[in-house]
Amino acid sequence: MCPEVRLIGPGPCPQCGMALEPESPTPLASKTEYTCPMHPEIVRGEPGSCPICGMALEPRTVTIEEDNPELRDMTRRFWISVALTAPLLAIAMGSMIAPFIFMASPWNRALPWLELFFATPVVLWCGWPFFQRGWASIVNRSTNMFTLIAMGTGVAYLYSLVATLFPQIFPASFRSMDDRPDVYFEAAAAIVTLVLLGQVLELHARSQTSSAIRALLDLSPKMARLISTDDDATERDIPLDQVKPGDRLRVRPGEKIPVDGVVLEGSSAVDESMITGESIPVEKNSNSRVIGATINGSGALVMRAERVGSETMLAQIVQMVSQAQRTRAPIQRLADKVAGWFVPAVIAIAAATFIIWAAVGPQPRLAHAIVNAVAVLIIACPCALGLATPMAIMVGTGRGAHAGVLIKNAEALETFEKVDTIVFDKTGTLTEGKPRVVSISVVADSPSISDNISQDELLRLAASLEQASEHPLGAAIVSKANEKKLKLTEPVNFQSIPGQGLRGVVAGRNVAVGNATLMQQSGAFSNKAEVAVLRPGGSTSIFVAVDGRYAGSLAIADAVKTSTSSALRELKAQGIRLVMLTGDNQTTAQDIAKSLGIDDFKAEVLPAQKAEIVKGLQNEGRIVAMAGDGINDAPALAQAHVGIAMGTGTDVAIESGGITLLKGDLEGILRARKLSQATMRNIRQNLFFAFLYNSIGVPIAAGVLYPFFGLLLSPILAAAAMSFSSVSVIANSLRLRNVKL
Repeated sequence: MCPEVRLIGPGPCPQCGMALEPESPTPLASKTEYTCPMHPEIVRGEPGSCPICGMALEPRTVTIEEDNPELRDMTRRFWISVALTAPLLAIAMGSMIAPFIFMASPWNRALPWLELFFATPVVLWCGWPFFQRGWASIVNRSTNMFTLIAMGTGVAYLYSLVATLFPQIFPASFRSMDDRPDVYFEAAAAIVTLVLLGQVLELHARSQTSSAIRALLDLSPKMARLISTDDDATERDIPLDQVKPGDRLRVRPGEKIPVDGVVLEGSSAVDESMITGESIPVEKNSNSRVIGATINGSGALVMRAERVGSETMLAQIVQMVSQAQRTRAPIQRLADKVAGWFVPAVIAIAAATFIIWAAVGPQPRLAHAIVNAVAVLIIACPCALGLATPMAIMVGTGRGAHAGVLIKNAEALETFEKVDTIVFDKTGTLTEGKPRVVSISVVADSPSISDNISQDELLRLAASLEQASEHPLGAAIVSKANEKKLKLTEPVNFQSIPGQGLRGVVAGRNVAVGNATLMQQSGAFSNKAEVAVLRPGGSTSIFVAVDGRYAGSLAIADAVKTSTSSALRELKAQGIRLVMLTGDNQTTAQDIAKSLGIDDFKAEVLPAQKAEIVKGLQNEGRIVAMAGDGINDAPALAQAHVGIAMGTGTDVAIESGGITLLKGDLEGILRARKLSQATMRNIRQNLFFAFLYNSIGVPIAAGVLYPFFGLLLSPILAAAAMSFSSVSVIANSLRLRNVKL
């Protein structure tokens, strides 16, 4: 109605009072959703409290902004309650320390009214969220910690209110020396204050569990330097959200790579440790892929943007970690089952405590009955029990993200600790996944060749011919020549012979590159010729003939990753059975397995058979993890108890795995296992502490020590202990941020 009115944020129109609407529709994807850390199935479109446990909802997706309206509100209520509770406690302590002075005071009769004045805003305003959540728990038939808090503080306040307004209705045995019933305004107010303190500390600690994601988000640069497509190729800085796929960007020394893309010009070393966990900078040249948020070294780069916004690796990592933090580990079912019966049991114990103290307790019986029943209700709040698992999962998955280990769901994190068998796909997992020249051998002092050919010359001649080929083995030869910066020559009279190799003229010399069949047909091999073939285990030999005579060979293999051997040794030392699957022939598979110390391997395995092999191991009673990187590994990754996908592999494999190793090396498996062990150990510590706390605290609050030692637990101390238990569980979970992986 009033289009001239423009305000930031929702609210009523200052002119007509109608609710403001956004000027332009907000995309659905940008709408913030809120969920409960203990019950991720609860999703709401706005902040609030969980209808099951009453805890404050938090955003499903973490943002860089750390503003927490719930924390801000609870903090304000806490400080107001502190200001009003302090004089209440002073009055109560003064009455206990010098009762005769207070009794003789002319305003002694006004003390209950003064306490009522201070306590009412504390209980009814500062503690109002607890009563709201307690009532919601009853309406939703899901009793929780706020049910107990609301009942405890409500009973203490209402009893004191009646005792202040109508003291004459209480019998003489319930009255103190000043002929009035005791009131517990200070207890109700102190409980609210301490619970508010616990909420503030808990909300602050919960926000720290997302610090790992927030740190990842903060890695992303805010600006990018765009090179225009105009003739003058001018450059200007633009906000990161304006970068589009295909844009040419300049990355100066020391700057962050703005988005994922490919290097077009320049060379540099890029620090990718914040993404992969690898501390050694990676050399980048033309056609090298770069990852957004990584740090450029001393060289200047010109790159083409390919993945921007939510499609970048950093954004996908943040999304994956956020989703993993909201999943539930199987061990949490135990806590959920106990919590389902716990609150009704506590209410029953509190009722029994009230009845016993009212029937056989010392005078004033009703006062003792109320105080002890309230203490039971307060100290037994199951917050620590409910927080034990989700807090550890949230911190653990965030810690893994910083180490290059992405946990897709909490079940994978829990199960990986129990794994006793790991099945590895060979290509791309144990090995680099691409052929490389691993050795070069030449015929020395051959009388059939006019001049002895060096290894570099043999490689140069073969690579010059292979330039015109599209065979992957040929690409490996060309790559090796480029690596050694050899000057290649364009071949003439090029001829490709299917199934055998290549022929052509390079720099005036007839060159043939191929297998033994081609060499025999070319007359390069003779029965009397001594063929020098250096063939490391698992490699393929490519023979080279020059001017019709055999000159030497190139050994090409899918090289084993540098970290594979040490990682496998460590896994074997932990008693884990290692199994290798490969589609290679038996001889090649045996050579690779022997070099890696793997005793159990299967060669010539078809893609469809991998899942069946995993299933067979599971039928033997083994807990199986499968590590792979290709599309053909996806069924086996899904079949295994834990699927481990290489971050350098296909998207399908990554989607099928429960754990993704960003760097794609097997050292990540060791880090993931250490993380799983540390997280599960932390969860068990949290659960043990929560169970122990309640099993000891409830009987003491009920007064079990009174007949023997005359000790009773004040509701104020019970509230302090309850808050401490919740904060201690969160503090213990936060230790996972510093675990060494």
